Amino acid sequence: MADHARSSDPAVQQQLDRLTMLSPGRDVLGLERIGALLARVGNPQHRLPPVFHVAGTNGKGSTCAFLRAGLEAAGLRVHAYTSPHLVRFNERIRVAGTLIDDAALAPLLAEVLDQSADIAPSFFEATTAAAFLAFTRTAADACIIEVGLGGRLDATNVIHRPAVCGIAQLGLDHQAFLGDRIEDIAAEKAGIARPGVPLVTMDYPPGLADRVAEVARRAGAPWLPRGAAWDASAEGDMLAYRDAHGPLRLPLPALAGAHQAMNAALATAMLRHQTAFAIPDAALIAMPGGAHWPARLQRLDRGRLAADLPQDVELWLDGGHNPAAAAHIAAFFADDTRPLHMVFGLLDNKDLAGVLAPFAGIAASLSAVPVPDHASHGADAIIARAQALGIPATSAPDVPSALAQIVARLDGPGRILIAGSLYLAGQVLALNGTPPQ
Repeated sequence: MADHARSSDPAVQQQLDRLTMLSPGRDVLGLERIGALLARVGNPQHRLPPVFHVAGTNGKGSTCAFLRAGLEAAGLRVHAYTSPHLVRFNERIRVAGTLIDDAALAPLLAEVLDQSADIAPSFFEATTAAAFLAFTRTAADACIIEVGLGGRLDATNVIHRPAVCGIAQLGLDHQAFLGDRIEDIAAEKAGIARPGVPLVTMDYPPGLADRVAEVARRAGAPWLPRGAAWDASAEGDMLAYRDAHGPLRLPLPALAGAHQAMNAALATAMLRHQTAFAIPDAALIAMPGGAHWPARLQRLDRGRLAADLPQDVELWLDGGHNPAAAAHIAAFFADDTRPLHMVFGLLDNKDLAGVLAPFAGIAASLSAVPVPDHASHGADAIIARAQALGIPATSAPDVPSALAQIVARLDGPGRILIAGSLYLAGQVLALNGTPPQ
């Protein structure tokens, strides 16, 4: 899976070009290369502040956003490493609450790459090393690390003693790397478990739960699943959370989508079951409204693309790219009587039928677009699949053209959803002039 990164800063772009050139290891998971690279730059992974390590198929990024909001509401300075970026590479590395700036990023990447030539790390391995180095050079209280792919053999899994580990929703994705059986995927993601470190998870069906429990047992990690160690439910406009520490009533998240309530609950459980910090209830109550995570059911109510739409037409953006994520997105739009028009592009290694299926009976139309700079499903294939689901479909060369075609067909209020790929979402945020901050 080739990664693509661009920067308007020439010094940063020079290093990103080097990153792109050195990736023969991109399609091979393992800890050997990242271990060797980190050793050459001083093993920064051993000098990080307390780490919150998060894996999962869907919801791990949102969980990281909730964790950051909760920790910062408690007055703590927080590093965060997440992926992929949407518009600027800098989004992956947040140093003490702020996206790393170009002046710091360019020499940091150069330092890592200068030590990399004979190791041939992947793009993600090199960026992980750079992030860990950055985090050791600016003081912070806590560090949030999002798993890139899987868990057991992911480059981030060199953290030997995190404060707490968490696993969000599980589903099928990245089968070429993790296998076609969801039970095996569950075991790979549970591979972040560490001796004596709480492993806080969602509730899973019996087969998946058994695999997670077994991996946790072998690692010596206390397993704390929803429904046993903690639980939560949405009740009206509140999130009712409960565990052995006592009940807690939180506001529902500002992030759109019913599924975000459980991501906020998972973050709450992680914060309540770690011992590195005492997080006051006031910080947990502030957390759901303080989290921001772009391109996840994000309404674009300002910017260049949004300004070109009629006032009674809403523009939404989501980068969900697997069937489980698509089901959450479709459910969000299902109960609204206004027509939903989709602009859709999907990488060609993703499950086209599975991602489109939840929108049957919900989408009024679909415009197929390519995902720039990535191999994506062709317009003919997308149109054929959409039409088989009863969704009228056409194609457009790009997102602005697709939006113009939809607007020309509208005869009243409506909603437009741009969906299918985080890479497409990043292009949309750039075109709209609203990159993540």
